[in-house]
Amino acid sequence: MTALTGRYRIGKHFSFDAAHQLAGLPEGHKCARLHGHTYTAEFVVTSQELAGPGFVTDFGDLAPVKAFLDEHLDHRVLNEVLPVEPTSENLARYLAEWFMEHIEPGISGCLEKVRISETPSSWAEFEVNRP
Repeated sequence: MTALTGRYRIGKHFSFDAAHQLAGLPEGHKCARLHGHTYTAEFVVTSQELAGPGFVTDFGDLAPVKAFLDEHLDHRVLNEVLPVEPTSENLARYLAEWFMEHIEPGISGCLEKVRISETPSSWAEFEVNRP
């Protein structure tokens, strides 16, 4: 029997409600007006090996992500709390950078990507490039 090689991948999603408006859009564009979304932020973590008892990482180790979202983004105007224009693309990168600084050092596995959905039918993601 040939040994399989590959990578393990897990994902966890969190939701929060927030408002934003986007600058630089044509006059009359609906996203230039203040509006809100129920966002979903999905974090995908990968590893080539499993840590005991057979996890990429324990889902419980991702609980600080929910705490961060609740404290810093939930029911906020994203224009007032983010250091970037609050598009889904920028939000995905912002959360990836936060995760890599605050969560990744304490878990087994590495962040692969963050996907942000503003609606059930639209999403943007930031994929981490590793050397």
